[in-house]
Amino acid sequence: MAGHSKWANIKHRKAAQDKKRGKQFAKLIRAIESAAREANTSDPEMSPSLGLAVQKAKDADVPKDNIERACKRGAGELDGAAAYETATYEGYAPGGVAVLVDVLTDNRNRTASDVRSAFTRAGGNLAEPGSVSFLFTRRGQVVVEAAGVEEDELMLVGLDAGMEDLEPEGEVFTAWCEPSDVVPLRGALEEAGYTILEAGSTMVPASTVPLTDKGEAAKVLRLLDALDDNDDVQDVFANYDIGDEVMALMED
Repeated sequence: MAGHSKWANIKHRKAAQDKKRGKQFAKLIRAIESAAREANTSDPEMSPSLGLAVQKAKDADVPKDNIERACKRGAGELDGAAAYETATYEGYAPGGVAVLVDVLTDNRNRTASDVRSAFTRAGGNLAEPGSVSFLFTRRGQVVVEAAGVEEDELMLVGLDAGMEDLEPEGEVFTAWCEPSDVVPLRGALEEAGYTILEAGSTMVPASTVPLTDKGEAAKVLRLLDALDDNDDVQDVFANYDIGDEVMALMED
């Protein structure tokens, strides 16, 4: 889950996710099964989407045996895999914040009802397809730990591996690329000795909605938490931007 690319916001979201470790593991396993089923292979080397799903699970410390079984279930080599389908819901949170919700579900009616209910309870609303998605562009990102890193050297390594832009954000550098270039870019940076904190594709908003009121910001984050708590929800993207002062007030 992410709002604007500011790492402070991302850290806030990930702190909430860390409290739901078991639920996050289940979502990562579901993503692996779905990718393996779609690619009709249990070998991450044979499918970029499966490779990325497996790498995300490894980054989250999902046990190796669990990952391998998920690959085999999805590919039909083991029994027990569910048939998941993807869907994206669009809506608005309080304050006019645009929200995209990506799901993997085995029951679209149930998921649609749950997502609609989450928006309604938070004072937001679902929107028509296409009314929010045009505000976002899918991009690949590799987040690199900044400690001891020379920006110019990182830039040179990244540019040779498909990086389009490098954004310093205090504790980290975010290397931006095409979604299809995430795996090779990550590999090149790891091979060069950089510490990767996160890698994958994300939806980047064309503009952001600043949330300067603590109460309104809290409502938006409660909605995002409620969506993230749903087993069917894989990713939530929103174009909020919470300043450091408001974030500090919320964490007191």
